[in-house]
This record gives sequence, C-alpha cells and structure tokens, in this order.
Amino acid sequence: MGLFDWKHWLVLLVVVLVLFGGKRLKSLGADLAESIKGFRRSMASELDASANTESPSRLGIDSDPARR
Repeated sequence: MGLFDWKHWLVLLVVVLVLFGGKRLKSLGADLAESIKGFRRSMASELDASANTESPSRLGIDSDPARR
C-alpha cells in the first residue's frame, strides 16, 4: 500500500520509541515547543521595534535640520 500504510507508521513509531525512549521524546517535544514560542516572541518584538523606528524620510520629515 505504499509509505502511508498504517502498519508502516506503527513500525516506525515503535522503532523511534525503542531508540529514544518515552521520557526523552517528551522532553524533546517540550524543548521544541519552547523554541517555537521564543521564535514567535522575538519576531513580534522585532516587528514592534521596526515599527517604532521608521526612517524620517518615510514619515515625510526632513532629516537634515540645516535645510529647514
């Protein structure tokens, strides 16, 4: 039935559990979730910082005070 047969996935799951163990897989999942949360927080803070530091030319303000 190909690669997506449920029997193949079951065997693969058993092999992964035997190799890594349930406790290590649980901590791996938690670490992955924390890294995703951290990535999302850093992307949000970068977007906020870039929105607050718009260049003066984009805002229509002349950046050279001598030209006023």
